[in-house]
Amino acid sequence: MYLAELAIENFRKLRSLTLRLQPGLNIIVGPNNVGKTAVIDSLRALLSGSDDYPLRLTVDDLHQGGTDGNATIVFRYVFRDLNLDDEADFLPALSPGYDGAMEAHISARYSDPDGTGRLRMKRWCGEHEDIGLTSEMLENLRTVYLPPLRDASQGLRPSRASQLARLMQLLADPDGRQAIDAELLDFDSRLKTHAPILRTQEAIALRHRHMLGEHLAQRLSVGLTASDFQRLSARLSLSVNALQIEQNGLGFNNLIYMAVVLSALSKSSDAAHRSLIIEEPEAHIHPQLQAVLLRYLEEIHRPSPTESPIQVFVTSHSPNFASIARLDCLTCLVETSSGISSFFPRDTRFDKGKREKLERYLDATRAELFFSSRIIFVEGTSELILLSILAERVGYDLRQLSVSIICVDGLNFDCFVPLFGENGIPIPVAIITDADPPEPSQDAGDLADDMVSQNTAKMKGLQDRYVRVFHGKKTFEYDLALCKPNRQAMLAALRDLHPRLARQLERDVDSAVGEVEKASVLFQGMFGRKRANVQKGAFGQALAEVLSDQTIEFEVPSYVQDAIEHACAED
Repeated sequence: MYLAELAIENFRKLRSLTLRLQPGLNIIVGPNNVGKTAVIDSLRALLSGSDDYPLRLTVDDLHQGGTDGNATIVFRYVFRDLNLDDEADFLPALSPGYDGAMEAHISARYSDPDGTGRLRMKRWCGEHEDIGLTSEMLENLRTVYLPPLRDASQGLRPSRASQLARLMQLLADPDGRQAIDAELLDFDSRLKTHAPILRTQEAIALRHRHMLGEHLAQRLSVGLTASDFQRLSARLSLSVNALQIEQNGLGFNNLIYMAVVLSALSKSSDAAHRSLIIEEPEAHIHPQLQAVLLRYLEEIHRPSPTESPIQVFVTSHSPNFASIARLDCLTCLVETSSGISSFFPRDTRFDKGKREKLERYLDATRAELFFSSRIIFVEGTSELILLSILAERVGYDLRQLSVSIICVDGLNFDCFVPLFGENGIPIPVAIITDADPPEPSQDAGDLADDMVSQNTAKMKGLQDRYVRVFHGKKTFEYDLALCKPNRQAMLAALRDLHPRLARQLERDVDSAVGEVEKASVLFQGMFGRKRANVQKGAFGQALAEVLSDQTIEFEVPSYVQDAIEHACAED
């Protein structure tokens, strides 16, 4: 069985939030302070194992900071895909689901603070609070929690409660235990015949008899403390490339610890539900190892003849981790003026082939969109480089306002846009694209606003109150050149790249008549002729360098300014 639904009410930043989870890997992403740790603690309120302390909450954990004396924190859990044994184990919690199959419903409430402000916890089954959750049910929910900034080597050190000891005990059969016990007894008896052991034992025993006398002295013996399998399992440790585990790197120790934990969980066939909770796996491992770990975590929910499936919950604010995850695994937490809400990319409807295209396009830079509160999508590198500088010219600091600029490399907006808007992530999104009007009107100065390419028209059809499309007369560089003050700055940037071409175009622009013709001459001279060979990305870099001098006059096209203002508008 697996946890299919988690409902959270009145907990820290989360006034009311419902998460729909899936078997296998669930990656909860979002910016800092959006409630990811609150989700993890909500899971731990039920799934904390017997080796972990129960979650303790105080009035400070209430959604309004404890200002409402009657407020309570409530967590509700729905488990699905129960087999007959699971139904028997969770009989008091059973309730018919939407498809007729039985579900296990469990709830937890924190309320009634004591004199110190600590909230009292109550857990129950089904719909009635008088049906308490039994210890047997809790034992059937086997979970390991890996906190952020963890010291994995501590968890791998020898102890009775170590994951390594638990794994050994799970994998040992009676014959294996007896064979190890016999080997230990034989080795211990042979060890005691060696002179250093005998001398040490004699020295201690003699001092002990002198101290207490013959009648009070106890019989002492120096030998192995791990004289049977149970004690041995608590004293064994791992070594890595002939080094002690403490000498190994923190990142690799975390991966080793996860391997031990996952092995122990998968062998816990007596548990009905097995899960691993990981906060911020990116904290200790570099991007390549993140990719390796993620691919493995995506596979472990599949049952095998020798291992049981494991449900995994991961929180992350790493664009790299989000970029390599499948969309089906992601759960996005989004903060808006109305509070924290959830969004599930797997529910998004894409045109044929667009979902797969988006997953190929998502890299560490573009995956920033899952952590953004405002986004501007642009076509190419030139816009990507220049947009922040142009925004400063009209009084906006995009980074300070948490605006992400994401380049889609051409006209691939239709891969990204379905994720946003009234039916997606509800944040301001501006799309800056070229009008690219059809021939023969593309060089006309009086182009109408509705004279756009089919692709731009399609994007405009997707607009709503969150997603807006902005375009000029033709293309980005042409629209820059239409503004009279801009041409000198553009020619100055061109001189750094192609001095001879810049001198020729300066003469051609001067001899042209009218603003439209001058813009056309400059644009065609740089990008419309094969012999010009001006790369738009390189030109954007050169122009950005010119515009870093704030005394250089430059006018931001109105449609670009409108896009910036939409992205930066207050909710």
